[in-house]
Amino acid sequence: MFASLAGRSVVVTGGSRGIGRGMAVRFAEAGCRVLLAARNAAEADQTAAEITAAGGTAFGFAADIADPDGATALAAEAERRFGGIDILLANAGIFPSARLGEMTPADFDQVIATNLRGTFLSVTACLPAMRRAGRGRIIVTSSITGPVTGYPGWAHYGASKAGQLGFVRTAAIELAADAITINAVMPGNIMTEGLAGIGPDYLRRMEASIPMRRLGSVADVANAALFFASDEAGWITGQTLVIDGGQILPEAAPDA
Repeated sequence: MFASLAGRSVVVTGGSRGIGRGMAVRFAEAGCRVLLAARNAAEADQTAAEITAAGGTAFGFAADIADPDGATALAAEAERRFGGIDILLANAGIFPSARLGEMTPADFDQVIATNLRGTFLSVTACLPAMRRAGRGRIIVTSSITGPVTGYPGWAHYGASKAGQLGFVRTAAIELAADAITINAVMPGNIMTEGLAGIGPDYLRRMEASIPMRRLGSVADVANAALFFASDEAGWITGQTLVIDGGQILPEAAPDA
């Protein structure tokens, strides 16, 4: 049996939608107290209200974690509400599409700032509270895109996600003496709001490319993050876990 995470304090960046929302919901179901951050205050508060209505403990907070002041304010709010920070889910990310030749330096910098710099800033902001507690868990949401695969229009996104893994590996060494672990989840194609409107035919083609013949759910990713946050994963750090239904395994697309 796994030890309970009930009562642990959790900070989720990018927590109002998609995978981040799924993580916030799942950790609240496990009895954690959740502070979820998003740039849109209304969306963060709405997600927190839905979790609270379902019996969980959650609060919304408006923060741009690409901004050092935003990341610092988020950590301070978590300490004010919970008295400390046990778990950081560094999930915030953006994925605008722009192909090379059309992608501008501003396009590239925007994605790197949110996805990679934001990971660094959120981790840095939460470290003092974890060090004072003498323990901590950090889970970074990376992707198969960049570290393993590529996708047209996402060169900047892929670079940011591969960069996160380099950050995780060195951070794991530096934080080990403080009993703080840091690991990454690497989702494949996950059914989120971002796929709404692409049409049933395209969804079927996506599903056909996955050996398990379905898109992943946000719960699939959240459950993996929950394991990394557990006491039982206390000797696992600097590692990655691909959650993709076998998407990256075939040499060619499986037969539909």
